[in-house]
Amino acid sequence: MKVSVDADRCRGHGACLGLCPEVFTLTDSGYAEAAAGAVPAHLEDAVADAVSACPESAIVIE
Repeated sequence: MKVSVDADRCRGHGACLGLCPEVFTLTDSGYAEAAAGAVPAHLEDAVADAVSACPESAIVIE
């Protein structure tokens, strides 16, 4: 699984970071970004929770 954050939709709520800080970080501007590469299998459930929790639907599983 790969994941990305749509920078145009993200509003910096940080729900993803709270649920899965191993994959999501905040930029200096306060918006989320996802780590490059494949999500480790043991974090896939946490990433799915972050997708569900994003109020802007800005996180996309590829």
